[in-house]
Amino acid sequence: MCAGKEWRQKQIRKITDRVFDRVTNQVGRANLTFEDLYIAVLLVYNDINKHLPGPHFDPPSKDEVRATIQECDLNLDGEIDREEFVQFIQRQTSDTFIVVSQGLIITLVVAPTVAIATKRATEGVPGVGKVVQKLPNSIYASLVTLAVVLFQKSYNDV
Repeated sequence: MCAGKEWRQKQIRKITDRVFDRVTNQVGRANLTFEDLYIAVLLVYNDINKHLPGPHFDPPSKDEVRATIQECDLNLDGEIDREEFVQFIQRQTSDTFIVVSQGLIITLVVAPTVAIATKRATEGVPGVGKVVQKLPNSIYASLVTLAVVLFQKSYNDV
């Protein structure tokens, strides 16, 4: 198994365990009914949108959740237990993590290259050029990459 897939599965497991525990503690049941599941799905997507860089992802509709619950309710009791919930979320979010990973890779590859090109371009700018030129390339590239990630995050929060 590749490291990216392992990381993704760990992140999904952390989020699903936290959300599953939160919802089951609030409703006082060990498993999730359809309504509980829909609330849990909204909470998972909220966590994904809050904590992972990249575009904002819309949660599935109630109809999509209803269709997927029938596929994931392995013991056919009409409720979703912890393991069924993990499978359910993995199925719902598989495309989400691919898009996030692609956006992050593009940012981490393109931003440093653009940073070095802009550093060279600022050489003749009065005031700014001398300051930028004094920064080591690695520091400047890191600062620009961080700025791009923060810009993406703030843009996606709008």
